[in-house]
Amino acid sequence: MKEEIKSVDETFITKAIIKKAADDWIEFSECDVIVVGAGPAGLTASIYLAKSGLKTLVLERRLSFGGGIGGGGMSLHKLVIESPADDILREFGCRLEPVDDNVYVTDTAAMMAKLAAGAIDAGAKIILGVVVDDLIFRSSPLKIVGAVVQWTSVSMSGLHVDPLPIKSKAVIDCTGHDAEVLAVASRKIPELNIMVPGEKSMWVDLAEKLIVENTGEVCPGLYVAGMAVAALHQTPRMGPIFGGMLLSGKKVAELVIEKIKLRGNL
Repeated sequence: MKEEIKSVDETFITKAIIKKAADDWIEFSECDVIVVGAGPAGLTASIYLAKSGLKTLVLERRLSFGGGIGGGGMSLHKLVIESPADDILREFGCRLEPVDDNVYVTDTAAMMAKLAAGAIDAGAKIILGVVVDDLIFRSSPLKIVGAVVQWTSVSMSGLHVDPLPIKSKAVIDCTGHDAEVLAVASRKIPELNIMVPGEKSMWVDLAEKLIVENTGEVCPGLYVAGMAVAALHQTPRMGPIFGGMLLSGKKVAELVIEKIKLRGNL
């Protein structure tokens, strides 16, 4: 005998969504870390941050996660991962196919799904359709203490609607090629002396090395990982090989964990 589907009143749906969404916004209105961008670096960083026990909020301007992963190489559904970054994907059950010594390919959809599931399972809160419009800063000493957010749809509409602030101990720019958070800091907090010249043309080996080396703290409370690193330091791009992205995300998480947890920096 088939069970009948439960009858649900229309207003019940509205109330449930608004209440539970509001609960999340209230809970995360103050958190340990805001990761901006749910691409490869941002998702990887959020996994290790949340696993360490830090209250981690991931904000993504699109209504989907994965950043540049989904496009693979010229919209082909594969991308390349090299050692030692393959260990990160193996940790979350992502299937890898060897194509050379310590070089692998994987499906774009699988990588997006595994990283996102890893972040959610670790306890990170991912909210889609939100853009970072501004930053919260303090002087003496100069530091970043949070982000100011707006719905992407409102931002795209051109309407003047005031955004809302979220306090945090660290903000990580994982927004990719445009380095959106750093661009805001450069434009609106000149005391930071940040310039974002943009990335150079492709040089894969050098790009993969420098993206990891240059990952880190830009100023107190503000960090950079992923392709935003290349935009900040004007280093080369690497295309559809994602080992550097994953290692950059893991490195920035380790730096933030050390600063907040081990050193007790609030």
